[in-house]
Amino acid sequence: MLPLIAEKLLGRYASHMTVVLLIGLAVLVGQWEMPEAKLPAARPDHWLTISWSRGDPPKWVDNGSLIKAPVPHTTIPERPRLEVITYTVQTGDSVFGIAERFGISPQTIMWSNGRLEDNPDLLSLGQELVILPTSGVYHIVEEGDTLESIAQKYQVGVSAITEYQVNGLKEPYELTTGVALVVPGGEKPYIPKFVHRYTGPIPEDAAKGSGNFVWPASGYITQKFWSHHRAVDIGAPKGTPVVASDSGFVVYAGWDDSGYGRMLLIDHGNGWHTLYAHLDVYLVDYEQSVAQGQQIGTIGRTGNATGSHLHFEIWQENSKRNPLLFLP
Repeated sequence: MLPLIAEKLLGRYASHMTVVLLIGLAVLVGQWEMPEAKLPAARPDHWLTISWSRGDPPKWVDNGSLIKAPVPHTTIPERPRLEVITYTVQTGDSVFGIAERFGISPQTIMWSNGRLEDNPDLLSLGQELVILPTSGVYHIVEEGDTLESIAQKYQVGVSAITEYQVNGLKEPYELTTGVALVVPGGEKPYIPKFVHRYTGPIPEDAAKGSGNFVWPASGYITQKFWSHHRAVDIGAPKGTPVVASDSGFVVYAGWDDSGYGRMLLIDHGNGWHTLYAHLDVYLVDYEQSVAQGQQIGTIGRTGNATGSHLHFEIWQENSKRNPLLFLP
């Protein structure tokens, strides 16, 4: 009887222990967190996995591991402009500066825009300029013109005109009066412009120059001497003093209608003249002697000028010389 009771108690104890162990195991499982799966980082499209099977890998391969592949870069060449455009002149513009901006010669702008052909200082605010796609001449076909005569006039071969895509010429190359042609590489001869000046007798006691010139104003050079701008432009604020570059006799003091605005012309009595244009005011009179360094006016922007500056010329007889060759 006793053994039977003991056997039953042991069985019940064993079952209870099993339940306790299962409960404890469940608690432990509930407290245990599964580790997060570590996935490989997303690869950009331009990353590659490369394996190398022959010889030593090139420097840009890192033993077959993940590397950044070379990303090709395409440089698109700048295409040439194939049309004639217009440009509106703004404050501070000069023929030289506009030419540099569009990659053509200053002469091309002058030859293509009527009034400028004789003098680039005829530039004015708001003026619309014809801008060619290449350096050359813009020719308006006139009655009697032929390709041969146009080519000869501007010193180019006929093929330079016929083969230029912008002209749209096709055989048999018939020209129409009034049509504009671009003549690539064409040139026009320079025709110097002179202002009217005093030609009367100069008094014996009039001041004479030394032949040595000084700077007529303080400022910065905005345009140098070149084939179609035979002067230097000195940029400075309105009202900046202008002095006589050498002693001499004032043979012109007044307004010039050709584009110079208020202007002074000094005869130095030794074959040399100096010209001062776009003045705001001039402080000396016509037929008056002036000394080197004497103030004769102030810088302005009168006449055809897009900004305040002094247009300064040095003449030897009737030839305009580069002022930079004579100034200290």
